Amino acid sequence: MQQATSAPSGTGVWFVGARGSVATTTVAGCAAVAAGLHPPTGMVTETGPFADAGLPALPSLVFGGHDTADCPLPKRAEALTDAGVLPHGLTRAVRAELDAAEAEIRAGGPLPGDRRDDKELIASFAADLTDFRARRGLARVVVVHAASTEPTPAADAVRLPPSSLYAAAAIRAGCPYVNFTPSTGLGTPALTEAAASRKLPHAGRDGKTGQTLLRSVLAPMFLQRALPVRAWSGTNLLGGGDGAALADPAAAAAKNHGKERVLADTLGRIPQGQVHIDDVPALGEWKTAWDHIAFDGFLGSRMVLQTIWQGCDSALAAPLVLDLARLVARAHESGLAGPLPELGFYFKDPDGGPAGLPAQHTRLLSFAERLKAAAPQGRLSKAAR
Repeated sequence: MQQATSAPSGTGVWFVGARGSVATTTVAGCAAVAAGLHPPTGMVTETGPFADAGLPALPSLVFGGHDTADCPLPKRAEALTDAGVLPHGLTRAVRAELDAAEAEIRAGGPLPGDRRDDKELIASFAADLTDFRARRGLARVVVVHAASTEPTPAADAVRLPPSSLYAAAAIRAGCPYVNFTPSTGLGTPALTEAAASRKLPHAGRDGKTGQTLLRSVLAPMFLQRALPVRAWSGTNLLGGGDGAALADPAAAAAKNHGKERVLADTLGRIPQGQVHIDDVPALGEWKTAWDHIAFDGFLGSRMVLQTIWQGCDSALAAPLVLDLARLVARAHESGLAGPLPELGFYFKDPDGGPAGLPAQHTRLLSFAERLKAAAPQGRLSKAAR
């Protein structure tokens, strides 16, 4: 979308997992909204409170990334169209933007047989980032981790997990960072300290798109109405790459940590019950989530609330990714550094702050006001002048 110029301009969005469903939907969706082909449904940053916050415009976003897969982005978009994720005709309409992003995707790793150690991999990934920023004449690049969930590393692990290699590369290249997955990423003391020393903002973990979104609304309701929750159980049925990755019990455990956290933080304890994740390849890019909530009413009356959430994870995630990339880029431009708990609205496992969605939304709106106060006058809308 953005060509290199003599003065840095535009904002890079660098995906880890650049050929995955979330990244592909984000690139195609950004192009569609920027061209006026579709409305910005699901993008909170396109609502009134953010109008004058100085966020980078959608047409100014330039996409690239790392991936270990080799399916070209336009082909991936065609597959998502066949799966019902992208509307028919969109891939053809935004083919130029998909081709441009595909041209900026570099080989990730470590691949099988890769003999490079962690330092060499981090240096290689960081070089890709700095080259992208310089060659495209970008003011900054936000790294967004959107790859498949990885298991939590063992305490005695000798090497960093792949997500942390990419996070370390982002820090070395001076790039703010978003972890949209439950993977470790920046979640080690050494990397968190390194990000702080480089004055880099970061946000995460694990995008809140479906079942946990409902939990973050319903759990405060039970607490505020003084209705004790006895048990809260859930089941997820999903296919696609995410379903295959979460078939690994260790990866599923990493995913469920965030789902449990919203209940623990809101209710002060984890009720009885567990979340089960089942890989159902026939569902493709779609998922179904059931929750069964047992609670007590007046005089010990036993009651139940059941919910069903059916949706497409990539279509739910893409507008959140665009929001986060724009907000974190603006935070970086404003000189903010370290974790951004104000963005907890978007995450299952946020960097502090309240657990309930209403309180998180209030804090997000306050963050928008903070960004407005720091916005250069030249970037305010005509109505605000």
